[in-house]
Order: sequence, then structure tokens, then C-alpha cells
Amino acid sequence: LCFLSAVTMRQMLHDGEISCLELLEAHLAQQARWNESVNAIITHTDDEARQQARQADQQISSGEPLGLLHGLPVAHKDLAMTRGIRTTFGSPIFADFVPEQNDLIIERLLGAGAITIGKTNVPEFGAGSQTFNPVFGATRNPYDLSRTCGGSSGGAAVALACGMIPIADGSDMGGSLRNPANFCN
Repeated sequence: LCFLSAVTMRQMLHDGEISCLELLEAHLAQQARWNESVNAIITHTDDEARQQARQADQQISSGEPLGLLHGLPVAHKDLAMTRGIRTTFGSPIFADFVPEQNDLIIERLLGAGAITIGKTNVPEFGAGSQTFNPVFGATRNPYDLSRTCGGSSGGAAVALACGMIPIADGSDMGGSLRNPANFCN
């Protein structure tokens, strides 16, 4: 299930083949299986995500209009501010920072029905083509734990490659999306 396309997962939710909560639990099981080895998702919001998934299931059963990403789990790059969820930018300076608002990309993902399950690792302030920082350490390549996953969206790429999430957000100034996508297939 976790390696199907996001489009297929969304169709399965719409058709009632699987519930939002079942889809979330499958992805959380993948996290439990792989994240300790690769260190891709560094802040977890499992309980909140379960609550959001239950609400998403209720919206489906009540026939409410659904967003394009309705019920799909997502983890946000730790450079994006997320209201009420620790956002460190990979820096000890912000190790305990909890924003009071969301960045626009987060608002749009949530508005489309995505369910936040946590934050993905980044290099400090997103500067670098390897994903490691003094707060959370290194994210490892899922195909060879001795190699880099690239950066700065390395946590996102590794989480996708391991089936921990069907979609992720990222940003790119000089290869920050392209290198991890390449390094992590």
C-alpha cells in the first residue's frame, strides 16, 4: 500500500477501498520500520494525525466536498513554519521554536486535505547538499546507509523512498530537491 502512487491512494480513499485512518496507520508502520535507520522524519505528530484522519473519514462519509489531497499523509520540510509544530530549521538556535502560523505552502497542503504526520530533516538553515545538522544528526541514504541522501530536502526524499509518506514538500535554490531525488531514486 505505501508504495502505490499518491493518485492511486487518493482514488482508493474516494472509492472507500481504504479509510484515511487505515492509510495513515500503514504509513506510520513504515516509519516505525525504517525511520530509526535513516532518520528522515525528525518531528512526529502521530496523535494529531490520527485525529485529522478520523475527521477526514467523517468528511468522506458525510459526502462533503473533498480536496485534491484529502486523506494523504504528508511530512513537511523542517524549513517550513508549521503552526503548533516545532520548526527548528536544523539549528540549535531554533531547537525549541514553535511557530504561531503556517507558511503558505503548509496552508495550501492542509487546505487540499493533506494530513500532517511530522517534519523532515534538513541541513542547518537548508544550506548544503547533504542532510545533517547539530539538532537531529544525519539523514542516511535508504539504499546505502553509509552514503548521503543529498540535501537540503533529503529527509523528504528518504521518507518518500521508504514509503513513510506518499507526498512531501520541499524547496530548492541550487539542487535541494533535485539532488535528493536523484540520490534516493
